[in-house]
Order: sequence, then C-alpha cells, then structure tokens
Amino acid sequence: MRKSIASYLTLTLTICILLFVSLSPNETIDLSKYSTAGLELNYTVSQDHSITDNALASNEGNKPISPFLGKSFVGFKEALAFKESRGDYFIVNTLGYLGKYQFGTGTLKLIGIHNPSLFLKNPALQEKAFVANTQRNKWILRRDIKNFVGKKLNGILITESGILAAAHLAGAGSVKNYLRSYGIDNFEDSYGTTIEYYMKKFSGYDTSSIKANKTAKAI
Repeated sequence: MRKSIASYLTLTLTICILLFVSLSPNETIDLSKYSTAGLELNYTVSQDHSITDNALASNEGNKPISPFLGKSFVGFKEALAFKESRGDYFIVNTLGYLGKYQFGTGTLKLIGIHNPSLFLKNPALQEKAFVANTQRNKWILRRDIKNFVGKKLNGILITESGILAAAHLAGAGSVKNYLRSYGIDNFEDSYGTTIEYYMKKFSGYDTSSIKANKTAKAI
C-alpha cells in the first residue's frame, strides 16, 4: 500500500510559516525558497505482519503479551483468543470452527446462536458468546473448581482460569474427566493440543468476574 504524503508536508510547512509570521510581524518571508523538490514523498507499508505477530507471541512458553491487561479477565480472553485464532474474528479453521474463539456450531446452539454465518460476521456477538459459554462452563464445573483449585496434578497448579480455558478447548465434560482421574484422562484435540497444556498455559488469570450460570445465553 503506497500513500502520498505531499499534502501533509505542505500543510506542515504552511503552519510553521504562519506561526513564524505571527511571531515576527515586521519581517517579510520569501516563500519561494520553500520546496518539496528532491524529497521522497511516498512510503510503503508492508503487508507482512510477522513482526507484530512475533512481538505478541513472545514471553516464556510462547505466551502472548496483552499490554496493560496482565492477569485480568480481558487479558485471559485475549490470550486465549490469540492461541485459538490469533485474534481473527472472521476465520474458519479446517474443522469448521468459527471466529476469534473458534466455536463449534454445537456449542453455539447451546448458548442461543443458530446462525453461524451471522455469528462469524458479528464481533460483538462473538464476545458475548465467549462470556456466555464461560459462565455456563463455570456452572458445570463449579464443584470441580471448588475441589481442585490450588492442588497440583502432574506438576501443574490447578487454577480456575486454567480449568475454564481447558473447558473452552475440550468441553466441560472432558475437563471433569481429567480432574477426577487426577490427570490420567488427558483429552487431546485434533491438532494435538491437550487439556493439560491449556491448564498450564492459561493458569493464574482473574476470572472471578465470571458468574456461574447454567442457562447463560449470548442472545
């Protein structure tokens, strides 16, 4: 993408001249000596986003950085979204999972969304869907959260955010199986990502603002 900046340069020069004139009313300014000749007035913006992506994907364990968000709930959902889709609202993966948080159509129906095409085109709805699904998972896993948070399984400290992230990946039922088998039943998705991996990667975020809700809906 190439853009001309000649107009911006001319405007800047004009402003500087006017300021100078206003401060020096008795002096005459010869504008003929001002020229853009020989200046490079075009610039190119690269379409390669690898620098930005690499910066976001730094940190130990390839954890994405969410500037100023820290371990807040917003930090949690943005970090999870980066892992799921690199934050792309409009992507569909090879298995048909949709949007920024990679929802399946079955899960969408549970939270009141029956039009996947509309869902994919609506970022605000995707954000509501994530909150609703997390509320629903927190209700399903409420006893497991109470019983396992603070304990270690296979050397991993169990936290509420880790449980909720794993439920987003594998479903609440699979997370129950993992916890109640004390880490033996470790679900793995079609791309080789495990519950245990999500438990560790997304541990320690503050998800206390999410209220358990059995009937949570996005619509």
